[in-house]
Amino acid sequence: MDNPILMEAQGLTRRYGNNVAANNVNLTLRKGEILGLLGPNGAGKSTTMKMLAGVLAPTEGHVTINGVSLADDPRGAKKSLGYLPEQPPVYPELTVDEYLRYAAGLHGVRKSDLKDALASAKASCGLNEMAKRLIGNLSKGYQQRVGIAQAIIHRPAVVILDEPTVGLDPIQILEIRKLIKELGEQHSVILSSHILPEIQAVCARVMIIHRGRVVYSEPLAAAGTEGFKTVLVGFTNPPKAAALAALPGVAKVEPAPRQHFRVHVVGTADPRAAIAAAADAGGWGLIELHAQVRTLEEIFVELTLGEVLHTEAAAPTQEAA
Repeated sequence: MDNPILMEAQGLTRRYGNNVAANNVNLTLRKGEILGLLGPNGAGKSTTMKMLAGVLAPTEGHVTINGVSLADDPRGAKKSLGYLPEQPPVYPELTVDEYLRYAAGLHGVRKSDLKDALASAKASCGLNEMAKRLIGNLSKGYQQRVGIAQAIIHRPAVVILDEPTVGLDPIQILEIRKLIKELGEQHSVILSSHILPEIQAVCARVMIIHRGRVVYSEPLAAAGTEGFKTVLVGFTNPPKAAALAALPGVAKVEPAPRQHFRVHVVGTADPRAAIAAAADAGGWGLIELHAQVRTLEEIFVELTLGEVLHTEAAAPTQEAA
């Protein structure tokens, strides 16, 4: 297979007493893929990332990295893994070269390979001119680059980046995003973020986590181009709503302004051809017909805020109570 599975997680669950931080999370990452893990603050993203990276044991479930079980052979599995936590694990009193040599040793890079590994990581992360600088004297953006460099210095198959652009200025954010896209050409990457543009800028697939559960997992192209739920249709001589509702693929019909209707579709059905044919046969004077696609932002709001908004709307006000 051209794109084999490099990481797989099944049933990952983490409990803290009665609190469930991650609940039955399943994940598959293929070679050359950049997967975006998206969710609001407190959704369980960092907990999931820590379990995937092997720094937090799951209460239930298991992870395999490049075919090796993280539970049964953690050292063997982590040979194929690079990890950047939300706070880069850098030592400010070391120079970039000193720190990366230290990181290479931790990752088991052989002395004979150290020079090439160091040169490759620095070149990939744009650190050649910073090699002799103390990490503590670098900007936060360059410290993030150093953190990414330590995660890839052993050339792992999978790289996990937890909120890699937090606290950076706009220029630094653009530079780190460019770097992540370049990493995706040689590594498989999981990128955690709560920032929508971040995911849209670099990822091919997105997974949304809400309250510890995976509530959405689709290619990024599915947001905005596929999977529409409604069709907006307008006529000069509109029919009765019941006539539209009787067409194949139509779940229900709602009136809209200016002789328009909002047609809800059944599952993945596409009723547009049936609507056009019925309009022609019935003389309805079709003037507009298009699918109303959902953007990633709309999907995110619907899945993560919809329940909250519904609860707030349903709850009685203090005056009513």
